[in-house]
Amino acid sequence: MRFPFPTIPASLNVERRQLRLAVAGAAAVLLFGCTKEAVKPPSGPLQVTAVTVAPQDTPVQFEFVAQTQSSREVEIRSRVEGFLDKRLYTEGEMVRAGQPMFQMDRKPFEAALQSAEGQLAQQKARLEVAKINLARVRPLAAKNAVSKKELDDAIGMEKQAEAAVIAAQGEVRTAKLNLGYTTIASPLTGLASFAKKQEGSYLTAGDLGLLTTVSQVDPTWVNFSVSENELLRYRDEIAKGRLKFPANKDFEVEVILADGKVYPQRGHINFAEPSFNKETGTFLIRTELPNPEGVLRPGQFVRAKVYGATRPGAIRLPQRAVLQGAKGHYVWVVGNDGKAKQRVVEVGDWYGDDWFVSDGLRPGERVVVDGAIRVAANAPLKIADASSTPSERVTASGSSGSASGNSGGGDETTREAGSSR
Repeated sequence: MRFPFPTIPASLNVERRQLRLAVAGAAAVLLFGCTKEAVKPPSGPLQVTAVTVAPQDTPVQFEFVAQTQSSREVEIRSRVEGFLDKRLYTEGEMVRAGQPMFQMDRKPFEAALQSAEGQLAQQKARLEVAKINLARVRPLAAKNAVSKKELDDAIGMEKQAEAAVIAAQGEVRTAKLNLGYTTIASPLTGLASFAKKQEGSYLTAGDLGLLTTVSQVDPTWVNFSVSENELLRYRDEIAKGRLKFPANKDFEVEVILADGKVYPQRGHINFAEPSFNKETGTFLIRTELPNPEGVLRPGQFVRAKVYGATRPGAIRLPQRAVLQGAKGHYVWVVGNDGKAKQRVVEVGDWYGDDWFVSDGLRPGERVVVDGAIRVAANAPLKIADASSTPSERVTASGSSGSASGNSGGGDETTREAGSSR
């Protein structure tokens, strides 16, 4: 059985085709109008600001991740064997040089000293007898009243008695030292760690006799590492005259604490490891800082800013003037005809809100700053000089390693140079 389908009148098909054509025509008009409006050229010269390239010697700093270390750490150990009676210091507190920290049982050592002194007294008495005997035999031997052998024996007995006295004196001195070792004092001023032995423990001399450690904090050391790549880069820039280190490499170091506060005391580098670490490819740099208040404690992670280097005749540009293109970084230079010329440049580190420009610009040229993103090649420009003062903050390239890095100073913003290159 077939079902009849209704037929659409021809007039209705014609009306639909006419409606589609009308809609398509309206869309084309709107699209053409929008496109034409988007590519409409500017009516006149583009107004921008520009700065004049002026090289100047600029101080720079390098920033590294660093860690504090005690300048002198001593292990407090027992020198003699015996029982521990008392702990005489407060764990974790500052102790002074010569301050008693532990007291051992003195009684066995006092007894040993008394015995040694008794032995010394006996030997002194024997020496007196030997001297008297020699004094009696010597004149008799001169008169041949006694044999030569008796004289020699008397002389020998006196010398033996003298040697025995010296040995006994040594035993007394040893006993006194051992007795003195029962009071264990700190050899330096520093922070005392926790006690590894408690009252009543039996102490032995040597490795097993470790009681605690004392760490000197004034002065304190701040250690950081420089990678091989950084060192080679510094050498290359020095050879090209782009970087200059201070005389005798007398750098000054400032420490930034974990909360961002600047440590008030500055120090100087006092040691550089002569060889690279085989495992990390870095070599160690050590700085010594005064720490009279004990603000810095061993093991703290801090930032070390190293001052003293300069970039002679450096060219700096605001960061917004430097753009990124397919060929690298570039700027818009104002030509003699007042039109924009694209110039590829080589950028270095950051200095506050500026770039160091290593190559591509000459002194006296004007570079577009504000409005650079809207400039096109050979576009006429209306120039207004940019009013900007050189930033006081210095930022140098840094490493992302756990022990080194470089950054700027002067505010809270820290950047890794090259991170946006």
